[in-house]
Amino acid sequence: MSGYILRRLGQAVPVLLGVTFVVFLLMYLTPGDPVQLFMGQAGIVSQEEIERVRHEFGLDRPFVEQYGLFLGGILRGNLGQSIIYRRPVATLIGERLPATIELTLFASLIALLVAIPAGVVAAVRRNTWLDAIGTTVSLLGVSLPGFWLGLILIFVFSVMLKVLPVAGRASYGTGLHWQTGFLLLDAMLQGNWPAFVDILRHLVMPALALSAGMMAMTMRLTRSSLLETIHQDYVRTAQAKGLPQRWVILRHALRNALLPVVTAITLNVGALLGGNMVVETVFSWPGLGRLVVEAVESRDYPLIRGCVLVYAVTYVFLNLIADLSYARLDPRVAAGGGKR
Repeated sequence: MSGYILRRLGQAVPVLLGVTFVVFLLMYLTPGDPVQLFMGQAGIVSQEEIERVRHEFGLDRPFVEQYGLFLGGILRGNLGQSIIYRRPVATLIGERLPATIELTLFASLIALLVAIPAGVVAAVRRNTWLDAIGTTVSLLGVSLPGFWLGLILIFVFSVMLKVLPVAGRASYGTGLHWQTGFLLLDAMLQGNWPAFVDILRHLVMPALALSAGMMAMTMRLTRSSLLETIHQDYVRTAQAKGLPQRWVILRHALRNALLPVVTAITLNVGALLGGNMVVETVFSWPGLGRLVVEAVESRDYPLIRGCVLVYAVTYVFLNLIADLSYARLDPRVAAGGGKR
């Protein structure tokens, strides 16, 4: 297993290098000068001052030199300094990342608690009204854009019913700024249940909007995978031995049916982390996705590069988790007898 992990980590290095190069190249070729844009908004039109700031951020150097400095900074743990915020990029990301992780994990939890049982029921009750409802709901979940679903949730639960806050994140003292930290976990550990409920109320709608796509895809994949597994010989053998149907499904069929589902789940979690920009903007959620939107609007190249690097590392890490989970469920993968 250790050799398998090392092989996967070795494959991740060129992927990360490729991502950093492509992003850096795109930022370099994008028309416009972020420093001139920022200085113009600040009311500073002196060309000398603009050139000084461009030199400070290394934007007056050749592409190869800029890229080399960027890679060198990554190796030292330095992602550069934001042009707009005039603060270290790593600090800005560190402040926003917990809010995004909290939203993503909660959305993933909702998706899994609904999708896997619904997929199992749809497979076991194939061609019944339960299967039809599950298929229809999953089709809607895949089809509905997150921002549209978010606006519908706001209209129903905030405007009409007035039971949930419109947007934003709950204000709760954690010893840090209210935007940072895992607020839900912190409130639960401290036994502060009024704060826990308030945090949960702010979290529910963006999590539902974010989880819809993952929920639908996981449900459909669980159903189709379980339908294939149910007809395997070992499942028929277990049924012939007189084992209870529930035991056969959960102990024998579902374990092997979850092999492709595990991979899809981990990659979908990465997709939620990387695709939460629209949802965070709709709900004014102070996370990494909203920070990326702000950085793109202001052409803050160092901040964009740092955020994209975090997304790339997250995808690689989750892909490794998916591979290890797959190898755990099917040892032939780690031994080289199976293919991913």
